[in-house]
Amino acid sequence: MTALEPVLKSLDDNLDHSLERLFELLRIKSISTDPAFAGDCRKAAEWLVADLSAMDFEAGIRETAGHPMVVAHHEGATPDAPHVLFYGHYDVQPVDPLELWEEDPFAPSVKTGEAGRKVIRARGAADDKGQLMTFVEACRAYKAAHGALPCRVTILFEGEEESGSPSLKPFLEANAEELKADFALVCDTGMWDHETPAISTALRGLVGEEIVVKAANRDLHSGLYGGAAANPIHILSKILADIHDENGRVTIPGFFDGVEETPADILKVWEKLERGADDFLAEVGLSIPAGEKGRSVLELTWARPTAEVNGVTGGYTGKGFKTVIAAEASAKVSFRLVHKQDPNRIRAAFREFVKARIPADCSVEFHQHGNSPAIQLPFDSPLLQEAKTALSDEWPNEAVMVAMGGSIPIVGDFQRLLGMDSLLVGFGLPDDRVHSPNEKYELSSFHKGQRSWARILDAIAR
Repeated sequence: MTALEPVLKSLDDNLDHSLERLFELLRIKSISTDPAFAGDCRKAAEWLVADLSAMDFEAGIRETAGHPMVVAHHEGATPDAPHVLFYGHYDVQPVDPLELWEEDPFAPSVKTGEAGRKVIRARGAADDKGQLMTFVEACRAYKAAHGALPCRVTILFEGEEESGSPSLKPFLEANAEELKADFALVCDTGMWDHETPAISTALRGLVGEEIVVKAANRDLHSGLYGGAAANPIHILSKILADIHDENGRVTIPGFFDGVEETPADILKVWEKLERGADDFLAEVGLSIPAGEKGRSVLELTWARPTAEVNGVTGGYTGKGFKTVIAAEASAKVSFRLVHKQDPNRIRAAFREFVKARIPADCSVEFHQHGNSPAIQLPFDSPLLQEAKTALSDEWPNEAVMVAMGGSIPIVGDFQRLLGMDSLLVGFGLPDDRVHSPNEKYELSSFHKGQRSWARILDAIAR
């Protein structure tokens, strides 16, 4: 019998007990954005500390300017065992609109879903209480089977992820030495489908920029000044149109510095995932692909940089009609970054691109809205390969390596502040209704997620 077998058996035998524990946590209304629930957030943190302490973790609450952190440590079976930092969050989104919930969002239950599969329905079931408890239960089963964990484990649970994590970066900076490990495990991701696990190998970075083009010193009558005075809306429209060429490629000089082509073997895997542009766009009522020509929708959304206009304002936009030439116009533009693109260089290049298109008698202001670099794990990383094998042994289909079009700031913070790469493995599904009424988490995700983490810990230890 391998060391893993009694661990998996313990997880199977104790599924009902693990559900009871999850339900206890789900009943706590830990809504971080509403000050009225600050006490509930603390209650959730205290519940986690008590549960981890019962497993012989050295666990405690750490105070922050906002909701508390939970930090816990457990030694491995041997002094030289690998050290992992597991991250999750115990706070949840508000439940509004409450009338759209079929049942009380904080009264968890197991239901039969539309596809006939059993689901756990409650706020936080998928995001992120069900996810983080899969790892906790894997640790519990290891302790029950062997009296020790195969790895040295540090756990970090925060209570502000759903409200922007304002306390997280200062906490990481202040406690870097304590939290640093060989690598981080992040569970706030999902599977490709309900039978195919996924490992996220890349996260796009982000640059947010607001530009304000100013012309005349006041709004002008378009009959008196039209044709003679500069129109900032025209100027802004031309700038925004110039960002892309006829093939959808970004034209800002230096924008593609640090952008690498995705390996051919990875592209072949993505091709087999059968997510064509037609199906992808049909979900949102579109049919014609935009963006760079000649690339698949997965490559465009996972591995290519973008420039998107998120909002434009200027002139009269109220009811009726007003013939004015606005004094100013503004736009908010975001850039999703990949590979080794430098956010600061992208911002500087964009500003130079805009300045070069501003007439001499006009001006432009820039307002910064944050930035973060992309995260790209080496596709040939031994950690990724071990995790892929472990997941493939548990699920019906082989694990796939995917990327994420959005960003998870904590992964970048782990890399920059603690010098750690992250393994992103989660068991959520696209239809889990995260942040929406009637949030759910598949019972199979909760059960096989526990077994998956047990397999990953076993693989890491070996």
